[in-house]
Amino acid sequence: MHGSGRLVHHLFVTLMVREIQCFARVAARLSFSRAAADLGMSQPAVSQAVARLERVTGVRLFERSARTVRLTAAGAALLPYAEQVLESAAAFTAEASRLARPVIHLAYPPLAGPLAARIARRMAGRTPPVAVELHAAGRAAAAAALDAGEVSAAILATPAPARFTTAARFHVTVDHLAVPSTHPLAARAPEPHLTRPSRPAEAGRGEVRPADLAGLVVLTPGGRRWAGLPGHPRMVRDDDFGAALDLVAAGAGVLPIPHLLVRSVRRDDVVFVPLEGADLQITYALAWSRERVTNELLALVQAMQDALWTR
Repeated sequence: MHGSGRLVHHLFVTLMVREIQCFARVAARLSFSRAAADLGMSQPAVSQAVARLERVTGVRLFERSARTVRLTAAGAALLPYAEQVLESAAAFTAEASRLARPVIHLAYPPLAGPLAARIARRMAGRTPPVAVELHAAGRAAAAAALDAGEVSAAILATPAPARFTTAARFHVTVDHLAVPSTHPLAARAPEPHLTRPSRPAEAGRGEVRPADLAGLVVLTPGGRRWAGLPGHPRMVRDDDFGAALDLVAAGAGVLPIPHLLVRSVRRDDVVFVPLEGADLQITYALAWSRERVTNELLALVQAMQDALWTR
């Protein structure tokens, strides 16, 4: 290790942050007494800390007289490094404090993003607060993360795998059909999604009914089957409506979709038409491994139940 490297190493290993803090504060105030007042220390204690720093570095940091204090050239050169040390120490302390707090990792489908955010806010407002790290994931990825212990809990479409415990169920109504913008059914979309001129005499304007799906490929994300829908089901491997919408845009099929997503998705190549008379819904629940129950996890269950009851 070269000379400058040895000095830096020696400063980090040997010196307490307090000595560097005293040096930086005296440099800012050009007064030992005012620096001591700022730090809540006695003036002799600040003087001794600066003296220790000067002895360890072998550098005189201040010129002192009966009335004035000023930085030496060496002190002025070292001051930016002292400030960097203090900033790093503060960042270290803040990160250590964050890591010491309980953390819950929650996997959720993008469809449930607003609910996951509400849960995180409720957990942060507890006493003591519990941080929630959110992980957007499809069903298969979320279940794998639960098995591996990478997340504490996951919001999964039911039925969840039998190895998981579940609670806090809720239902999402599926009341729209996503179709390619060039599909004949796209003409039935209400404003502002209407992509072709309106024909007032057209029957069924503004909606699609189950009978209209006869002969069509109906995409089914997450391996679920849409009970009572005609058409030819095509399974989409994961519970990922975003990927399924890409298939719709490519002309691979049509997709029953919740209104929650209709409000948040904006695409020029896909049109959303109200789906009437199908009575479709997806049930979700909070799932976790029964071997990894903690007080923080139980608080998460309560926070999700509260979030579902109070919108």
